[in-house]
Amino acid sequence: MGKVNLTGRLICKSDAEAANVRNALPEHIRLTRDEPGCLGFDVRPSDSPLIWHVAEQFADSAAFEAHKTRAGASAWGQQTVGIERDYTITEDDA
Repeated sequence: MGKVNLTGRLICKSDAEAANVRNALPEHIRLTRDEPGCLGFDVRPSDSPLIWHVAEQFADSAAFEAHKTRAGASAWGQQTVGIERDYTITEDDA
């Protein structure tokens, strides 16, 4: 199993969605970076106030799946449900 890399964008449709991202993001970043197997996690605003650039790296697919499960059940998951995610996910060769 190789490292899992995710890159892409989080795309809000409204100022309200963007406010939800801004409010929930600091805790989401902190919790994700503390997860076992998280090698890198960066979410940065773009030039548009409605779009964020996302870059994630996890040690393997099990760590990435655990992250998705935790994040989906978290305050982040609840506050950002329905926000468009435009991601590319790749796995490095082991």
